[in-house]
Amino acid sequence: MKKIINKIENENISKNILTFRPGDTINVQSWISEGEKKRIQNFEGIVIYVKNKGFRSSFCVRKISNGEGIEKVFKKYSPIIKKIEIKKYGKVKKSKLYYIRNLHGKSYKIKERKIKKKIK
Repeated sequence: MKKIINKIENENISKNILTFRPGDTINVQSWISEGEKKRIQNFEGIVIYVKNKGFRSSFCVRKISNGEGIEKVFKKYSPIIKKIEIKKYGKVKKSKLYYIRNLHGKSYKIKERKIKKKIK
């Protein structure tokens, strides 16, 4: 039974999603429906955690808006997500950044990770 479920899930994973890690700053463009209208809403923040469970993968993004912290969990392969852009690569030592909820001001910043580009 488990093999059948995994086969169906792998067939439905067709989106090409960027690989990002906790600590990265990303911008998620998602579809929002207000009544009969649909529009795209941007949600930019720091990735707190990434859960990789095949088709059920999800990630949590945290941003500060008007001095209040907002966290939102997105399903990686959801049709609601239109696009994911990586703004900054963060350098962290933990895989779950729950401690960031208690930080304010300058201590909230995460060091930037340098990426080596491959020369072809």
